[in-house]
Amino acid sequence: MAIILHITHQHDWQSALESGAYQTPTLQKDGFIHCSTVAQVLRVANAFYRGQTDLVLLVIDTDKLVAPVKFEAPINPQTGQSEPEVKDLFPHIYGTINLDAVTEVLAFPPNADGTFILPQI
Repeated sequence: MAIILHITHQHDWQSALESGAYQTPTLQKDGFIHCSTVAQVLRVANAFYRGQTDLVLLVIDTDKLVAPVKFEAPINPQTGQSEPEVKDLFPHIYGTINLDAVTEVLAFPPNADGTFILPQI
């Protein structure tokens, strides 16, 4: 079992539970859902989600995903541009996330200074 993580807002996860699958606007815009490995997620959270509340971490079992996962150079979600100079490859899910692939949903609140720490996974 390989684990990847996705940061989202609680209300977006709630919408997924109601609709039966999870998707993001980036699926339409970029063609995939941005994810991170356990080693990458804090860097992403602190760069793009600093101080945001009502976040959760989706713990995703890649073996259970219906959509394909590719590890690729990151695309900056704010600019939509590829960052090929970054040598770290990020997991991208090319389709919606089937709910049974999400093994845990963890609260992901920021610290008082707006940064994040990794919850127990």
